[in-house]
Amino acid sequence: MTRKKRRLYMLGLALLGLGTATALTLTAFEDNLVFFFSPTDLQMKVAEVQDRSFRLGGLVEDGSVKRQPDGITTDFRVTDGVNGVLVSYRGQLPDLFREGQGVVAEGKLRPDGVFLAREVLAKHDENYMPPEVADALKRAEHFRAGETTLVKE
Repeated sequence: MTRKKRRLYMLGLALLGLGTATALTLTAFEDNLVFFFSPTDLQMKVAEVQDRSFRLGGLVEDGSVKRQPDGITTDFRVTDGVNGVLVSYRGQLPDLFREGQGVVAEGKLRPDGVFLAREVLAKHDENYMPPEVADALKRAEHFRAGETTLVKE
């Protein structure tokens, strides 16, 4: 075997190894990938998110927080000003959780259209809103820079 052929074989093996490593890495990331949707995005992509974990973000709708008699479960609506999604969360909510504030919930959408959250994150100071939530509200044209509440029409 000539030197040129040996180099080509080595190059081929190196490219094969690199391709295999890339494929394995992308497969591992796919399992941990969590998408973000606003309520309006979710209305358009319900079929895509069935049986898949994702994040839902928006504002907690005023007057929508209902604590269940078991003392553990809380139901509330997350809205982006255009559409809303009912969220059910079992556990202790963050101290800063309240109506009219930005929230991101991670979980799955049940077949009945209720989002079953396994984690709820609330904003941590009066000027902060998660970037995903702010972007979703801007797309829905219900957000003004520097404000964390919906623009009332």
